[in-house]
Amino acid sequence: MNPRMLWATTARVLKQLRHDHRSLAMIVVVPSALLAIVYWLYENETLPPGAPRTFDRVGLIMLAIFPFIVMFLITSITMLRERTTGTLERLMTTPIHTGDLLFGYGIAFSLMAAVQSAIATGVAYWVFNLDIKGNGGFVVLVAVVNAVLGVALGLFCSAFARTEFQAVQFMPVVVIPQILLCGLFVARDHMNDVFEAVSDWMPLTYSVNALQEIAKNTDPTPALWQDFGIMAAIVVGLLLLASFTLPRKSS
Repeated sequence: MNPRMLWATTARVLKQLRHDHRSLAMIVVVPSALLAIVYWLYENETLPPGAPRTFDRVGLIMLAIFPFIVMFLITSITMLRERTTGTLERLMTTPIHTGDLLFGYGIAFSLMAAVQSAIATGVAYWVFNLDIKGNGGFVVLVAVVNAVLGVALGLFCSAFARTEFQAVQFMPVVVIPQILLCGLFVARDHMNDVFEAVSDWMPLTYSVNALQEIAKNTDPTPALWQDFGIMAAIVVGLLLLASFTLPRKSS
C-alpha cells in the first residue's frame, strides 16, 4: 500500500461525508435515538429493591449492535454508489491499489464510527444513567471496534453486490443471524449445540462477550482483551479479503 494514496482516499471520503448531511445524521444521531427508544421501553419497569435494571443489560449490548448495523449499511451502500456512478472504475485506472482504497475507506468510516460510539456511550451514561461499572473508556473502545467491524463487513459484502438493493439484501443474511445468536436474547451456553457452534464464528458474538465482561467486572479481564483482540483481527482480515475480491472494473 502507498501511504500517500491511502490518506488521500481517507480525506476524499471524509470530504464526501461532510457534504452528505443525511449520512452524517444517520451515523451520529440514529444510534443514540434508537438507544433512547430502548430506554423508554423499560422506563416503567417494576423491579424489586436493589435489582439491576433490564436496560443496564440490554442497553449496554445495544451500544455494540446499533453502531454495527448503521455502519454496515452506510459503508456497503456508499461503496456501491462509488461503483454505480463510475467513481470506483475511474479510481481503478490510476496506480491506486485496492488495499489503499479499502483501507482508506476503513479509516475514514472508522473515524466517524469513533465519533458515533463516543456520542452514543455518552448519551447512555449521562442521560440514561447506564451502569457501566466505571469502565466508560472500555465501553467506548469496544463500541468503536464494533462499529469498525460493521465498516469492514460492509466493505467486504459490497464486493459481492451489483446494486445498492443487493447490498441491503445482505442484512437478513449477514447481520440479523448475528444479532439473534450473539447472546442478546438467549445466553449462548443455553443454546443448542448447533447454534452455539455457529455463533462461535460470528464476529458480533465477541463484541457482546466483551461488553458482558465489562458489565460483570470493574477492571479489564483477560477474557475482555481476548475478545477485543479477536474483533480487531476480524476487522483486519475482512479488509484484506475485501481488497482481494474488489473487481478492477464495475461491470
